[in-house]
Amino acid sequence: MVGLVARLVSSEPSDSVRSGLRWLYSFVRPQRRAILGLMALSISASLLVLIQPWLTKMLIDDGLLAGSFPVLGMVVLGMIVATTVATLLSGINRYLHTRLSGRVLFALREDVYGHLQQLSPRFFGRRRMGDLLSRLDGDIAEIQRFAIDALFSATSSIIGLIGATVMLVMLSWKLALLVAVLVPLEMLWLRWMRRKVADETRTLRERSSDMSSFLVETLPAIKFVQAVGRQRHEADRLHGLGQGYLRQLLRLQVVEFFTNAIPSTMTSITRALAFLIGGYWVISGQWQLGSLIAFATYLGMVVGPAQSLLGLYVAVQRMAVSLTRVTELRDEKPEIAVADTPLPMPAAPAELVLHDVSFRHADRQQVIIERGTARFPVGRKIVLSGPSGSGKSTLIDLLQRFYDPDRGYVSYGGVDIRQLNLSDYRKRLAVVSQDIVLFRASLADNLRYGAPHATLEQIEQVVRQAQLEELVASLPEGLDAQLSERGQQLSGGQRQRIAIARALLQEPDVLVLDEATSAVDVRTEQAIIREIDVLFAGRTRIVISHRPGIADDADLHYQLLDGHLAVTAASPLQGVPG
Repeated sequence: MVGLVARLVSSEPSDSVRSGLRWLYSFVRPQRRAILGLMALSISASLLVLIQPWLTKMLIDDGLLAGSFPVLGMVVLGMIVATTVATLLSGINRYLHTRLSGRVLFALREDVYGHLQQLSPRFFGRRRMGDLLSRLDGDIAEIQRFAIDALFSATSSIIGLIGATVMLVMLSWKLALLVAVLVPLEMLWLRWMRRKVADETRTLRERSSDMSSFLVETLPAIKFVQAVGRQRHEADRLHGLGQGYLRQLLRLQVVEFFTNAIPSTMTSITRALAFLIGGYWVISGQWQLGSLIAFATYLGMVVGPAQSLLGLYVAVQRMAVSLTRVTELRDEKPEIAVADTPLPMPAAPAELVLHDVSFRHADRQQVIIERGTARFPVGRKIVLSGPSGSGKSTLIDLLQRFYDPDRGYVSYGGVDIRQLNLSDYRKRLAVVSQDIVLFRASLADNLRYGAPHATLEQIEQVVRQAQLEELVASLPEGLDAQLSERGQQLSGGQRQRIAIARALLQEPDVLVLDEATSAVDVRTEQAIIREIDVLFAGRTRIVISHRPGIADDADLHYQLLDGHLAVTAASPLQGVPG
């Protein structure tokens, strides 16, 4: 199957196409039993369809023209039975086909989504979110339609083509020669048009991605757009993108029209010739009227499946475009390699250490950190300061292993974090940043996101610790109240306190507050920090904040400036990094 489709795609299919087809087949193969069952139903339905014209021939020639009422009654009864069974098979087939298509579609989408979850923030930083959504939605749906719909369409068409051709030859082998001329001509035309369809389809997908990216970018920022009075500007941008998409859609429609119109015209001409020649035979008494009508019907039944099979060229090109776009995502290699045989995690909270670490982003010249060495002792409160853009948040990303250092390594409990189970290690760190992530779910579900098995009592406890009682009391449904997307109905301070409560519920070994209290007032910030100091007295706390006085009671104070990480002179533990 993979080789056949690969040959349909092009004479020399690329490695990415072959790889994509093998990937696609890996999801179709487990559904073999369901596919075979549906193919049996399709074959049965196709055979019942083939019977209908022959029954019509018998009705006219052996019943009406022969004046035989018994034959007429038997043929009519046969028509009723055939139609009833065909209808039942059609309903069953449609239900089973929809179920099978859904299984394959969601399995494909889940696989690609699972792969995306392994990629680093660097990948998502350089890709348009709308383009990713377009590939996850439209392109995967196009692949699924080909994988399932084309398979059954081809099976049904092959049965119909063979059966109808046999019937044509039985009725008149001379007129059946028309089909031998028609099908090759259509094949040549569709083969010539397939490249044009592929090019126009690829461009249309890109225009669709442009529109998706625009909407993903502007809708969350609608408040800012309104504030600066740029509604007309953004509306004009959408209009321009829409017009570009429409122009490309019309171009594709024109190409597809000519792709299908020429074969349809050939079919009409062939059918007209069949009526002309066959009609002359009927008038001259060489043929029966029922045979002519049956032949014309079977001719249509030959041409329809033939066009469907030849149309696979078009379907394959459309699918190949989508398959290439999805394969590009699957070919993205995770930057963070997972250890094949990870070492066991430390049983108790352990010390984080940076060993001669250097790092800079691949697309920037700025060095984030250069040969930095630092220790984050267990149970201590460490403040990390530095100008905006100096790389403090990137340093935290290194601790979480969203990036690996260009030089040196990070250890936890004396073990290089690259040798630890990545998921288990990240659970030991909880980071609360300015960019708060909230989901469209209940407040309780958002709080327990990092600790899904937390009890109601534990949730209520962290609500008190993060000073969220007032918010919970103001919501009609309390903890069961549904938050909007990104929690937009909440203030910045409320969102930050929710994030802090969620981190507390996770009970990590290391808690990082990356400007986590910037949206609350100084008094609330001090109260939250004091509460955290008490709750995490035996655990590591890393605080990033520009507010004065935040480092006054810190055990250790690091400053990141121009790529250099150093202990400030005021730190009571200056000797720690050595």
